Amino acid sequence: MKDKKASTIQILTLFIFILFSNNLFAQSQPTYDTVSVGNIKQVISYSGNKDLPLLLFLHGGPGSSRMKQAEVFSNVLQKHFLVVQWDQRDAGRTLALNKSSVPITVKLMENDTYELIKLLLKKFNHRRLYLVGESWGTVLGFKMAEKHPELLNAYIAFSPVVNQTKSEQILLDKLKLDAKEKGNTQAQNELNTVKIPFSNYQQLYYSRKWMFSYDGHPFADKDTTALKQYIDDWSKTWMPTWNEAIRQNLFVALPKVSCPVYFFLGEKDLQTNFNVAKDYFTILKAPKKNIFSFESAGHSVLTEEAEQVQKLIVEEILNKIDKQ
Repeated sequence: MKDKKASTIQILTLFIFILFSNNLFAQSQPTYDTVSVGNIKQVISYSGNKDLPLLLFLHGGPGSSRMKQAEVFSNVLQKHFLVVQWDQRDAGRTLALNKSSVPITVKLMENDTYELIKLLLKKFNHRRLYLVGESWGTVLGFKMAEKHPELLNAYIAFSPVVNQTKSEQILLDKLKLDAKEKGNTQAQNELNTVKIPFSNYQQLYYSRKWMFSYDGHPFADKDTTALKQYIDDWSKTWMPTWNEAIRQNLFVALPKVSCPVYFFLGEKDLQTNFNVAKDYFTILKAPKKNIFSFESAGHSVLTEEAEQVQKLIVEEILNKIDKQ
């Protein structure tokens, strides 16, 4: 039993990594810049040659900076792109500078994204860029692909949010069935309190607690207070925004885009369900599209398969689009 339980630090790191796509890796030294976006100061970093094609990465969460991990999933890309990381409002270095002065909505974040894209294109003298979104970041990415495809060479979506209400319900049903089959009354009682969309941090906590247990990483009892506090703090800022996002159903809202689109999916993804994303890709109309799935990867396919992912972006996306 002991070998299934991690230390407090380990389980916190793992929890944040999968739920909010945030883990600690080594990084090189990028250039940091502070720009004015959405009437607040926001922080970007960039690595690579300024003469190369521009690639902007939209992190997940919401609220989870990827700057500390960027070297892991962009060390190869930096040889082929000018790679830009952005700490969105109320995340990472941007939050350290200033908290959002207005309530955060999907529309506000969409406006920030569009404003930043225009700023980057002007700053680095490009007509278009490659846009990459991960999890929550794909919510913003799909908005750009829908409304501003002329600014994108391509849109690349990792673990995309396409019908998250359905994905969360599939997960909840799976966890309830597993608890019933194992006769786990505690899990059954806690999961029976969960409603989709989540109405409070406790429901989100129970969903992720038993998801981790199902995935072979149960929380140690001594970690529950810290984990609950983390989720509670996150929920105060992001729960309304996230619930707004997960109500969107791209099967209905976005059946067609006018720029190339590429999906990267982990077949073991329990959060943004693999089959839901694959089914949406099938019906999505785009001038060019391709899907790359990874049998052993989960929600964090971006980092779990970083080497192969970067190779595919260069060989199957950049090289082929540039030759058109």
